[in-house]
Amino acid sequence: MTGLSVVVAVDAPAGHVLAAGLEREGVIVRAVVPADAIALVAEDALRGDDARICAEALAGADAVVLEVGRASLTPAAVHLCDRRGLRIVPVAAPGADARMVGLYGLAQPWPTDAEPWRIADALRAAEVEVAPTPAAGPRTVIAVWGAAGSPGRSTIAIELAVELARGGRHVALVDADTHAPSLALALGLADEGPGFAAACRQAEQGELDARELTRIAVALAGTGVDVLTGINRPSRWPELSAVRVAAALETCRDWADFTVVDVAASLERDEEIVSDLDGPRRNAATIAALRAADLVIAVAGADPVGVSRFLRAHAELRATIGATPVAVVANRLRPGTLGIDARGQIRRTLDRFGGIGDVWFLPTDPRSADAALLQAQPIASVAPKSPFTAAMRRFVGDVVVPVAAPEAADLRRRAVRRSRRVPATAVAR
Repeated sequence: MTGLSVVVAVDAPAGHVLAAGLEREGVIVRAVVPADAIALVAEDALRGDDARICAEALAGADAVVLEVGRASLTPAAVHLCDRRGLRIVPVAAPGADARMVGLYGLAQPWPTDAEPWRIADALRAAEVEVAPTPAAGPRTVIAVWGAAGSPGRSTIAIELAVELARGGRHVALVDADTHAPSLALALGLADEGPGFAAACRQAEQGELDARELTRIAVALAGTGVDVLTGINRPSRWPELSAVRVAAALETCRDWADFTVVDVAASLERDEEIVSDLDGPRRNAATIAALRAADLVIAVAGADPVGVSRFLRAHAELRATIGATPVAVVANRLRPGTLGIDARGQIRRTLDRFGGIGDVWFLPTDPRSADAALLQAQPIASVAPKSPFTAAMRRFVGDVVVPVAAPEAADLRRRAVRRSRRVPATAVAR
């Protein structure tokens, strides 16, 4: 193909370096613009000379080299290129989140520092190879619940999502707490955005899909986690109705490999007793998320008060979710509140009064937790070698994403020796 002309929509300085390389390969570069310029033109949000230059360049181009990003690769930008017959060749900066290219049927992106001749060959190709859709594995929704008293539900939900994202998995972290949503605050994210409430509204109307979830979610830097933040005022709880929450989580199941949902503690249904009207229920979001989950992580505070509260609420949890598997986690384990053999005391108490045979323990780690809260980051990012992170990694590997059979068997034997009995499995295989 001769006389091929392109627009390079790549942020400087990489955009100018790439443009110079393409020109050496005989490709005509009509303009070098910021990565989000095409999306802004499509949304009529670019003004002045920048808008004129970009529009004129697109009018005479055959293709676009587009740097992938949430602000640049948008439905409006793709629609504009399709309408003008412009082929899109995606490129991505090292470490960029490039999962969204598959949503638009584009090829896997080239690195922005790739050899220019490779990108020139892709531009000259008669057809750009469509990125193969990865084989769909089991998609899992995990609800993190705990009794009243702040046993650490949100912290465990965050760390669970980060650990699950290791190895390239796409994980969604959802704040469905209608009483005290806190994920945005703990992670330093703005809670004025659309978040989970917007996803619920669109799900009820049948307009929620993977592209829209990618748009409204907030990427957690340095991880493969997309966060759907919660409501920024507790008074907005009627927006999270049972029907909406169930529909939104069903769409999340198709969008992410794992969806981790942080829910409130209360399972009470007093409003259903005092009124037979079909009105909004404060705890409907929690109950709907628990019923939609494939696995429930039940968090107990590892102290006498926390264990007592957990046992009183556990029976109600079981009545709510039926046969859904439950993995029990005793959080903030420390000998100071229980004396000698704290693990054994908690295990025996839960077994005797709750029929709970298998318990996982997470140690108290105030220094790491304080550092993470101070920096508004997950503990795994701030203190990757902390005791809490190591314990969480073991829990995820053995319960949520089972490890290889020999290692799992060895872990199980050690658990048996610790408890001096054969525990019932926590998760239905």
